[in-house]
Amino acid sequence: MCKLLYNDKAKSGLNFRPLACECCAAVLTFEKYPHPAEVSLTLVSDEEIRALNLQYRKINCPTDVLSFPMGESNPGTNAIMLGDIVISAETAVLQAEMYGHSAKRELAFLTVHGMLHLLGYDHMNKSDEDIMFAKQEQILQKLGIIR
Repeated sequence: MCKLLYNDKAKSGLNFRPLACECCAAVLTFEKYPHPAEVSLTLVSDEEIRALNLQYRKINCPTDVLSFPMGESNPGTNAIMLGDIVISAETAVLQAEMYGHSAKRELAFLTVHGMLHLLGYDHMNKSDEDIMFAKQEQILQKLGIIR
């Protein structure tokens, strides 16, 4: 079970919330996550994600997705607050055009990617990248979201 706190600060009009919920739940199911979970997902502008990227990663440019793991128990719900996923709606739309697929497919990919980061996966070396990217593709295929 996953509770998604969703905010479209970018006012993108993409109506992504239902698919975002599916993506988060699919990752937790795929990973056999044993606890109820809460995730915050926010769509922002390139300028907002640039500021976050600078603040937290010391990189002064926009990026597509940032993840901020928490892993703390919410005493009110007994769910694990996995953390925050922040996606640049602008960059997602541009990448979708560049890769020749829909913005919703790109947002789904970025959400799955962000969720895997919240669960501890990373791609700092080739071995870890291979594992994480294979999981991303398997999860997206289970959702019927293919390239």
